[in-house]
Amino acid sequence: QVHLVESGGGLVQAGGSLRLSCAASVSSFSINAIGWYRQAPGKERELVATISSGSSTNYADSVRGRFTISRDNAKNTVALQMNILKPEDTAVYYCHAQGRAYYGGLVYDFWGQGTQVTVST
Repeated sequence: QVHLVESGGGLVQAGGSLRLSCAASVSSFSINAIGWYRQAPGKERELVATISSGSSTNYADSVRGRFTISRDNAKNTVALQMNILKPEDTAVYYCHAQGRAYYGGLVYDFWGQGTQVTVST
């Protein structure tokens, strides 16, 4: 099982910064990619940034150059540093992990409960 807990959301003015963190509790799984998705009201959930077990990163075009994802494999944590925040970044941010079972090798998706990020004008 993989249990994800996010922290670090909040309210910030446009142009400001926030740092999101996600801690993974892992049992009988290894984590492949881990990262962040977001969902704004009335919109579909979208990828923000992911990082592989080998530290390859992938960013949405809308955040590239402003957000930075990092990972600590030893601690099973992932962080998202968000700079130059814009009102359109307002959303619930979800931590996501792709876990591979030790037994059988099947891959599953795991989600955190979400943390609200609100960027005011």
